Amino acid sequence: MTDSSVRQIPFTDANGAQKTIDDLGADVVLVVNVASKCGLTPQYEQLEQLQRTYGERGFSVVGFPCNQFMGQEPGSLEQIQEFCSTTYGVSFPINDKVRVNGRSATDLYKTLTQTPDARGKTGRVEWNFEKFLVLPDGSVQRFRPKQTPDSPEIIEAIEGALTR
Repeated sequence: MTDSSVRQIPFTDANGAQKTIDDLGADVVLVVNVASKCGLTPQYEQLEQLQRTYGERGFSVVGFPCNQFMGQEPGSLEQIQEFCSTTYGVSFPINDKVRVNGRSATDLYKTLTQTPDARGKTGRVEWNFEKFLVLPDGSVQRFRPKQTPDSPEIIEAIEGALTR
């Protein structure tokens, strides 16, 4: 999917302000729906490593807590941020909780889920830790939850998109 407007879709940050991907100041952004009580929660460690490795080159991970999958993100935003910081040393932005599927999904996720994954499948987010890599031109690459952030496909996509 190529649509530079995806970088302009507003979302609510942790302070309640409206932001866009472009507002983050990163050329390449990995959007991830996160959860603190999920079997995939240890992916936070790999996401933080990506942030530390590529952050100075114009890359950012952006977390969106979501409680739509078996209630695995029940806490308040403050509790979520505390967990991320103390357990995984997360330095990337954790935004306001969102819905990623259904009629009440945020506009950002309604747009992102139109992107096909490697098998050509679009539609609903399957689970926590689904990843969408948003490139400078607004094109998006989709990686399903079980694909770890440090997988060769994700690393290659990030490195190939960075210009700094």
